[in-house]
Amino acid sequence: MRLQKTEMQQLESQKLESRKLELRKLNRRDAAPQWEYTTALPADENGLTNPYHGVSFGEYMEKTLPELISHEHPVNMPDWFVPETYYYLWDEDRLIGEFRIRHRLTEALRSGAGHIGYSIRKDARGKGYGTAGLRLTVQLARAIIPEDEIYLRVNKDNIASQRVMLNNGARLAGEDEHHFFMRIRK
Repeated sequence: MRLQKTEMQQLESQKLESRKLELRKLNRRDAAPQWEYTTALPADENGLTNPYHGVSFGEYMEKTLPELISHEHPVNMPDWFVPETYYYLWDEDRLIGEFRIRHRLTEALRSGAGHIGYSIRKDARGKGYGTAGLRLTVQLARAIIPEDEIYLRVNKDNIASQRVMLNNGARLAGEDEHHFFMRIRK
């Protein structure tokens, strides 16, 4: 008997629930796999921007990694800068995705990218990792952000990410020409 795609995805998701997935904060110990993941991400994919696409390992270690770590507790940043923490989703010893939490909203973030941005490596998509990773990230965000709701934005043509958000209790709060604005209760 052939399983429908949604049934296959449900089976994959059940398998994930029995495994130990972990969000690890950006760190020096995991620098090599973090670099591989970060620099392989396109400069812009589905609305997630990545200015570090293609940087060398040396530049990553010397400049990029310290800069990204400093974003959690910024010093000497412009007034518009919002603290942001990077986390990576791991399935045992394999880095699966990146999740970013912005600690508070500016007006631009409120009507834009929101609190959380994320990506999943291409060969791990459609297997429940996005849903599981966002669930873990939302748990962390609830303790970090001051707003009553967690704000997210998704491209209208990114059906998979819309499902990830809905699977985590998101509701549609608005839209513009290219995006849906989603909210998850804190």
